[in-house]
Amino acid sequence: MVERPFRLALLGGFRLLAGDEQVAVSNGSERLLAYIAISRRTVHRNVMATTLWPDAPERRAHANLRSALKRLDGVGRALLHVGTTEIGLAPDTGVDFDDARALAQRLIDPTVQPEEATVCAGSVEVLANGLLPGWYEEWVLAAADEWHQLRLHALEALSAIFVRQRRFAEAVAAASVAAHADPLRESACAALIEAHLAEGNQAEAIRHFRLYAESLRAELGIEPTARLRELVASLRGR
Repeated sequence: MVERPFRLALLGGFRLLAGDEQVAVSNGSERLLAYIAISRRTVHRNVMATTLWPDAPERRAHANLRSALKRLDGVGRALLHVGTTEIGLAPDTGVDFDDARALAQRLIDPTVQPEEATVCAGSVEVLANGLLPGWYEEWVLAAADEWHQLRLHALEALSAIFVRQRRFAEAVAAASVAAHADPLRESACAALIEAHLAEGNQAEAIRHFRLYAESLRAELGIEPTARLRELVASLRGR
């Protein structure tokens, strides 16, 4: 496979990479590149300008867009296909978000047998990062929330695969990332408890159940579901 010359990284924070070198771009240009990369399609200039600068008058928003495009250097411009009315991402531009979404979808698809290359610690690292943390524009938050749910489902599915393969340390690692990303998510806690039980670590399973139950009561005033209680019912009885 020919290595792509330029790559956009959106997971864990924005980075524009040329080979192994990170390229500095202005704040407005970062937003422009990130918006196109998340959209993964050609976007009309009017839509882009009003989305990226929603509080500015239309004429000012278009001026900001032209300025952001102008400030992109040769590397940044090489990532884009700029037309008179539309702007798109160059087809040979790599985006880590695209690769991560494809990985997550393969892991949660019950009709697909995950490849050996995807069932590894590297996949846990890929799924550990949120989309553009610290960015609060509406178009980012919508995509970030969708990715949050997708990656947690994928981490839980990956943990279950590791358990079936008796790779317990990796199963615990995958479930722990999911539980840390969303401490009140019961399915993540269940995945972590199941991984500990499969390895024979009953004390760890009980400890995580108790921590989860205490957090649930403190934050929401509710109890764990019967499904989660049943996972540790016999252990608590003893």
